[in-house]
Amino acid sequence: MPVEFLRVERSGGGVVTVVMSRPEKKNAVNLGMWHELAETFTAIERGHTDRVMVLTGAGGDFCSGADLASLKGGDTLDFMSDASEAARTLHAMTIPTIAKVDGVAVGAGWNLALGCDLVVATERARFSQIFVRRALSLDLGGSWLLPRLVGLQKAKEIAYFGDMYSAREAADLGLVTRVVAPSEIDATVASMAERLAAGPARALSLTKQLLDAAVEGGSLEQALRAESQAQVINIGGEDAVEAKAAFLEKRTPVFGARAALASTVG
Repeated sequence: MPVEFLRVERSGGGVVTVVMSRPEKKNAVNLGMWHELAETFTAIERGHTDRVMVLTGAGGDFCSGADLASLKGGDTLDFMSDASEAARTLHAMTIPTIAKVDGVAVGAGWNLALGCDLVVATERARFSQIFVRRALSLDLGGSWLLPRLVGLQKAKEIAYFGDMYSAREAADLGLVTRVVAPSEIDATVASMAERLAAGPARALSLTKQLLDAAVEGGSLEQALRAESQAQVINIGGEDAVEAKAAFLEKRTPVFGARAALASTVG
């Protein structure tokens, strides 16, 4: 799929990296990039070959948010519709996702990172829900993500003031998974992605679905039922057979290529 504002790079090990590429704008997202992000996330999900996705930005920054300067006249509704679709398709992905953050991740840019399963940031990364400073309210799922990650009261503080947070401060709030030196981020994310890509794809996908369902308001009874369904799927699969054989033979398991992950639990 041809793209203008993204780079899509694949390794032989099942890791796909999506690079937001408007470095002259600190990767601020215009209407075209929103559309490309949604289309790319959907294509990766439907392709059944990629096992892990890394989302990052070009030129030393992750994303400075939405490019409001690119809006013309009545484009706002289309702009927000495509932005929301990008958030929906990112959340709907059943493979593990990692945000690799350097430089700024503010506004919608921070919420793109928070929409990923894991966030790895450099020590120089900076984060802000900057919307209020532009007389705007949260978007790209920020109003849904923040309370689930930090609780309602802290989410309101972050949103009301629009303060800038260092990577360490964001990590202390539980909004960054790991903080590393700028020179180490490529190797760190590559190691994490390769480890996940080598894992049992269906089990990881079902684990992601179970955890997401829990924070979206499911009861313990629903979780137990969903867990039972997931284990039936897992135990009947080739990866579980390989895992058992590898354990008995005292070797590292070699899991199969990503299967279609149409089986869901609920």
